[in-house]
Amino acid sequence: MKNEAVKVIKAKKKYILEQWFKNQLENDGLRDDLISNEEQRGQSEELINTLAASISDNNFDNLHSRDFEKIEDILSGIAIARAKKGFSPRETGAYVLSLKAAILKTLSEEITDPVVLYNDSMKISNLFDNFSIVTFETFIKGREDVILRQTDEIAEISTPVIKVWDGILALPIIGTLDSARTQIVMENLLQEIVETGSSIAILDISGVPAIDTLVAQHLIKTVSATRLMGAECIISGIRPEIAQTVVHLGIDLSGVITKSTLASALKTAFGILELEVRKKATPKVL
Repeated sequence: MKNEAVKVIKAKKKYILEQWFKNQLENDGLRDDLISNEEQRGQSEELINTLAASISDNNFDNLHSRDFEKIEDILSGIAIARAKKGFSPRETGAYVLSLKAAILKTLSEEITDPVVLYNDSMKISNLFDNFSIVTFETFIKGREDVILRQTDEIAEISTPVIKVWDGILALPIIGTLDSARTQIVMENLLQEIVETGSSIAILDISGVPAIDTLVAQHLIKTVSATRLMGAECIISGIRPEIAQTVVHLGIDLSGVITKSTLASALKTAFGILELEVRKKATPKVL
């Protein structure tokens, strides 16, 4: 038995495309601030043409037919691209569902037998519901990739190693330290020690909101790694509340040079390097 919906989709694909764009206009689906109308139309034409070429009487009832893999690939590409461009999940889902609405409207205009119309409409709904799931899953994965990349970029930016003097590096830490971030801190610091030949590194934790056993362990690991590179490490920014927490937790930092401020740590570093900074006297004006 021939499926009327298959014949309608193949014969009316241009009309369906126009109805689809009309639906997107009504639902504010055309975001020309994120994607040009020409680009979106090109994607839509490719999807419609691929659907018309793939769908047949043999696979109309099979949601997981391999004939639909190309359509799913196109939808996956669109979903990932939209995730990167800043589209919301609702906007991306509406893009696919508005195509389903356009096809169902076209079927209602072309199929006169109500039983056939109902059966074919249900099959189309099931098919596009499956397409929507594929699109949504891919969109979420694309959004997760964007978030992970941004997290890595923020981590890189938030752990700058600054050369404050010849032989002295400073690394101000802002936010909570975890295992992943500690690894970035150590890698950046050790690399900078090698490149600059510095012998002292100052870890300033004045921007760390709280310290616990895990954070302290991460700091001790960083200090140990620094010493293995032949450099001395000073921890600055030890506020009174952090000092009390360290004592309460029984964390042993006795083998680490600690200072309350970055200025104090820098002064200590000057002493280790046997440097002396003097204020130049201002000559009197006669």
